[in-house]
Amino acid sequence: MNNVRTSKKRDAMLALLRRSHCHPSADWVYRELKAQYPDLSLGTVYRNLNHLCERGLIQRVGAVDGQERYDGVVTPHSHFICSRCGVIIDLPEQSPGREWLDTAGVQYGFQAEGCEFIVRGTCRDCVDVQADAEP
Repeated sequence: MNNVRTSKKRDAMLALLRRSHCHPSADWVYRELKAQYPDLSLGTVYRNLNHLCERGLIQRVGAVDGQERYDGVVTPHSHFICSRCGVIIDLPEQSPGREWLDTAGVQYGFQAEGCEFIVRGTCRDCVDVQADAEP
């Protein structure tokens, strides 16, 4: 059995991600926890985020402006990522369901373990700003 040591820093990262709704980057996690853990390094943050992902306790959402973003909610749901401002919005009711995965698996000859569905486009705020800027 593979026992994993507990870590106060890792536990703090997990708690931070689970209460955050902003789908943070490793840099954001580092900045949020640095005052509480002065010896925290960005490398430690990256290693622990990878550890949490590997164990299914958090998930990677995708890169925004070159930085991987994370989600503390691991129940199946989709995401919208704004191509202008980078905001990430949860789309809990918009994920392809198990039935869709099973049908696609039969059609294309695979057995799905999961599905990540990301919609990219322009968020409402950015559309409104663009509309206000037009003459």
